[in-house]
Amino acid sequence: MAQRAIREYDGKKLFAQNWDKYFKGLNYPFESVLVTSGEELLKKAEEPGYEWLKTKPLVVKPDMLFGKRGKNNLVLFKVNKPGDVTLEDAAKWIDEKRSQETTLLSGQKGVLTHFIVEPFTPHKEDEEYYIAATTLDEENDVLYMSAHGGMEVEENWDKVTEVKIPIDASDEEIEKLIKANIPADIPEDKKDVYAQFAIDFYKFFRDLNFAYLEINPVVIVGNNVYLLDLVARLDDTAGFMMKDVWGDIEFPTPFGMPEKSPEEKAIAEADAKSGASLKLTVLNPEGRIWTLVAGGGASVVYADTIADLAGGVAELANYGEYSGGPTTDETRFYTETVLDLMTRKKDPKGRDKILIIGGAIANFTDVAKTFTGIIQAFEKYADKMKDVGVRIYVRRGGPNYEKGLKDIQEAAQRLGLPIKVFGPETHITDIVRMALEDDKAKA
Repeated sequence: MAQRAIREYDGKKLFAQNWDKYFKGLNYPFESVLVTSGEELLKKAEEPGYEWLKTKPLVVKPDMLFGKRGKNNLVLFKVNKPGDVTLEDAAKWIDEKRSQETTLLSGQKGVLTHFIVEPFTPHKEDEEYYIAATTLDEENDVLYMSAHGGMEVEENWDKVTEVKIPIDASDEEIEKLIKANIPADIPEDKKDVYAQFAIDFYKFFRDLNFAYLEINPVVIVGNNVYLLDLVARLDDTAGFMMKDVWGDIEFPTPFGMPEKSPEEKAIAEADAKSGASLKLTVLNPEGRIWTLVAGGGASVVYADTIADLAGGVAELANYGEYSGGPTTDETRFYTETVLDLMTRKKDPKGRDKILIIGGAIANFTDVAKTFTGIIQAFEKYADKMKDVGVRIYVRRGGPNYEKGLKDIQEAAQRLGLPIKVFGPETHITDIVRMALEDDKAKA
């Protein structure tokens, strides 16, 4: 499962859009905006439906995929006393924060660019509850519940109740499991509402293909439920079938990390539209060893082996995978993206570049079909590959692998590209060793 974090605002928006379907009898007063500047916030306040920005006390936080914002002094909810932050206060604070580099307690550094603004919700500390759910393994999820939410939830983790829920449990079984495990210290007058919210929360988590979902704290006033802070990750392998439900949801780059390159964004967009998995991270555009790896586990094995045998990660140019039965066109596009990056510059030391096409023994991916896409990319980039000096090493097994290996070897020979091809009789990472030994032979 590929987990990708989303903004707090987008998570709350998903709740609001699906609230009536999942949370019957409960009310979520959703009022929230995501802005990048004080000016944008002031303009938003003039739009219909956002009058509350001018009439209610506000809370402002960065919305950039990092936690402990309160402990990092990055939550504006009071100037002189809680609940007196005005629209003008909020706009001024946003512009101050975005104008300078911020260093978190964790040591992460970066510039704040996105802020979530909401009404202040008056409540007492003992009204802050906690709830979260995560995928445990292929058979079970886990629901976490506690009467002790807020900034110190980790210090009170011994008071959190954990409920293992089989992913194939019926609605009746889910309700029975959760009701039987509601924390005993939830106040009696809140127990029924919290229990119903917990049941609905888990079904929402499951049906919308979250990989992790946390609300901390949840504040319950009568039948009103306030989601004060949210952390969420979606299972992006489900993106192709959840597009209508998720909408055009953003998977932003985490705070402190460099923005994705155009090529990484293009692969991410292709991945979002596919039932397969297409991942690409450019580690070093001037690196000498590039990979086309089938499978997430195999990509880790190859990266570790290259780093070990090449004396570190400096030589490794990229990290990623194509897996889950991609089409010929998807594999061609993925390969063309990698080859375009690989052939932009020659190695500054005049050495050959190395292309590792590897993977374990596939269970259901048609090797010949994906190799057809790779061959089509070779045909387009053959001249550039020869110009920068690319040597190709292939190791693959799985359905139709004999034809795939034969086709790619014949195509490379026809195009004048040096290639060595191996099947499942060769250890998965042996081609890395061979490539580096050939380096020594050529030196």
